[in-house]
Amino acid sequence: MKKLFLFALLMVAQHTFAAEWKGQWINTERCQSAKNTWLIYRKTADIATVPQSLKARIAADSKYWLWINNQMVVFEGGLKRGPSPHDTYYDVVDIAPYLTPGENLIAVLVWHFGQDGFSHINSGKAALLFDAAAPGIEIASDASWQCDIYEAYQNTEAPFPNYRLPESNIRFDARREIDGWNQTAFEGSLPQAVPVAKAGDAPFGQLVERPIPQWKDYGLTPYFGMRQSGDTLIGKLPYNCQVTPWLRVEAKSGATIHMQTDNYRGGSSNNVRAEYITREGVQEYESYGWMNGHEVWYIIPEGVKVLEAGYRETGYNAEFSGSFQCNDPFYNELWKRSARTLYITMRDSYMDCPDRERAQWWGDEVNELGEVFYTLSPPGQQLALKGIYELMNWQRADGVIYSPVPAGNWAKELPLQMLASVGWYGFYTQYFYSADSAFVPVIYDRLSRYLHDVWKVDKSGLAIERTGEWNWGDWGENIDMGVLTNCWYYLALKAQRAFAGQLGKQEDVAFITQKMKTLANCFDIRFWNGAAYRSPGYKGETDDRAQAMAVVSGLATEDKYPAIINVLRKEYHASPYMEKYVLEALFRMNRPEFALQRMKERYAGMMAYPYTTLFEGWGIGDEGFGGGTINHAWSGGPLTALSRKVCGVEPSSPGFKTFKVEPQMGNLTEVGAVVDTHFGKITVGIKKSGSRLQVQLTVPEGTSAEVVSPEGKRQKVTAGTHSLVL
Repeated sequence: MKKLFLFALLMVAQHTFAAEWKGQWINTERCQSAKNTWLIYRKTADIATVPQSLKARIAADSKYWLWINNQMVVFEGGLKRGPSPHDTYYDVVDIAPYLTPGENLIAVLVWHFGQDGFSHINSGKAALLFDAAAPGIEIASDASWQCDIYEAYQNTEAPFPNYRLPESNIRFDARREIDGWNQTAFEGSLPQAVPVAKAGDAPFGQLVERPIPQWKDYGLTPYFGMRQSGDTLIGKLPYNCQVTPWLRVEAKSGATIHMQTDNYRGGSSNNVRAEYITREGVQEYESYGWMNGHEVWYIIPEGVKVLEAGYRETGYNAEFSGSFQCNDPFYNELWKRSARTLYITMRDSYMDCPDRERAQWWGDEVNELGEVFYTLSPPGQQLALKGIYELMNWQRADGVIYSPVPAGNWAKELPLQMLASVGWYGFYTQYFYSADSAFVPVIYDRLSRYLHDVWKVDKSGLAIERTGEWNWGDWGENIDMGVLTNCWYYLALKAQRAFAGQLGKQEDVAFITQKMKTLANCFDIRFWNGAAYRSPGYKGETDDRAQAMAVVSGLATEDKYPAIINVLRKEYHASPYMEKYVLEALFRMNRPEFALQRMKERYAGMMAYPYTTLFEGWGIGDEGFGGGTINHAWSGGPLTALSRKVCGVEPSSPGFKTFKVEPQMGNLTEVGAVVDTHFGKITVGIKKSGSRLQVQLTVPEGTSAEVVSPEGKRQKVTAGTHSLVL
């Protein structure tokens, strides 16, 4: 009973219980809900008086495109299924601006993935749900709608996308196109729709309102340059981005044009591609399944004349309102590539990569959610909150949490990633930087169950290593799992203790405090050998990650810092995922010169490539890790270090209500940053001359700041623009 109550709380937190639904899930009697099924819908609605606002609630398995009165209203609506293992997201769209008095045509295209993946759980049923009501108006999906399978959309032959992706390749045969089906001038008709389920019923489950914005649509745009290579027309994109390719051609009937990006085999696995089969004459086509890369390739058969080509970029709807700059172009470019990598790994959920997997691995998400606060406008923060609810809604019956979720073909735990998720750099950072604590009481009991029932400690109070299904600490070698396990566990306890204090759970605070104290007292006894942290029985080279985690967790006391710094000068084992914590440890130990030096050494090889995004490993192919994607979320740790440590902008109370500026510039002479908060933008510019710092600082209304000099002198600053000398 308690378990059901907790689930209900989680769903309430996501606004499941809205007004009663009049609409029903509908498709057509010919629909077998096969993989890669496309459906088209039409509905004519008579409206006497158009209201100021008419909110339509729309859900689909899996994606939809909406037109009203010949105008596109939503480009790729819907979120991949999985707010919990059984339920479905719905969108809320104000359709009033697109309506007119009299007859109105609503047309919808639905893409049913029809298979599970690492980012989606298949309901098994292709269908649409539509519901819009206002005084005197009721537009609800039912048998009065028209629906048909759109047979112009087809499956390609092999090769297919790898098993992690629920999306299929898309083939469109223009010879079977239903011209104008989504237009008011269409003179044909479609079969009558068939209701297949009531709202809230299986197989779609409860309905959860979309918690993130609709995509930002940048519109159809010409390429930044075109070139021909044999039979391939190559369109250059401005940067690595999520795009749908478009073209206009003159051709005979039956020619096949192939479309993919230069990133088609990013991460060593097949991703998505598209095909277009021509009809006779001049025609244009946009393939609606997004793909990513730096170039789009059109393989053009003989006899096809390309008249025009372009692309539509879409992406998460937040602005690049944060920035960083300094007097060294290397760090400026590294920050810029980190920001681009962050953005391209955001969509339905955070992703490890936008090509091979599109999966919400939480080791990646922990790094990503911290970067958002220094890169994007506040709407960007909503994606991590969505991920938190999903992670806890998918908790297994045995108390284990795992990622990636939502997923229909994965249920394995990576224990250290899960500790990172619920801990100081994951859940707590999301709360403290955003000031949104609404999720805390909802997930607290489940978090507690995971940390204290699933995880165990030995007689000395140290965390016992857990294999889970994949006891993974990082890519690479020389990974000291014993030290890492206890550092991550300590940080998870630290976050839970803070949450317990918020909720007034003083008994929990006392219990967790004692558990942390016992672990800390035994940590050095077990792991410190006088020169470094090493687990008993560990045979590899001393692990740089383990030293860093001992520092950032607070388990390493300051007297250990000189020895740890010596280790970090010699050992370079961390992948880009864990290098973030090495850099943070160096700043925490007040070694900014070394931190910047190591950052440049580690990223120099990656930065030498002509790409706009960062990699899964330090190189590509054999020099990479895990398949070697060139756009991997976890590599952007330097972004946070540059904005938060080099420029020194950090919140000192939730949501930047108060913040500090404590720069650690190392050998840099000029640095600056913009940080966009819910109160407005913090801007800081710092020039160093000898031992003096000149600081230009803008403090948003409703906030205050404390500026800290390298010598530790502190100045209180109120809202406004200030010039300070430190």
